[in-house]
Amino acid sequence: MYAVIRTGGKQVRVAEGDVVRVERLTKETLKKGAEVSLGEVLAIGKEDGLHLGSPLVEGASVTAVVVRETRGPKLLVYKKKRRKGFQRTHGHRQDLVEVRIASIKA
Repeated sequence: MYAVIRTGGKQVRVAEGDVVRVERLTKETLKKGAEVSLGEVLAIGKEDGLHLGSPLVEGASVTAVVVRETRGPKLLVYKKKRRKGFQRTHGHRQDLVEVRIASIKA
């Protein structure tokens, strides 16, 4: 069984036991080992086929356990205007949380 969830503005396909990186959750759920309900369930894949929601699957939920808090790779943004002498470099690292999918209920 697998599910497609929406969290942090992104859609992620997850199955039980998977470890996935999602955007940072609320402050209370960042403790290691904390149980958290993830996003909105958009689709559930079972042995009998795919069940799509419109837009969400009713009664479906995905539960995950926080593994650790981490940060993504550094992204550099470089701006330049030709002939004006203007240059600017800006770096960004996104805060992420690694979670292990504990259960999928449909």
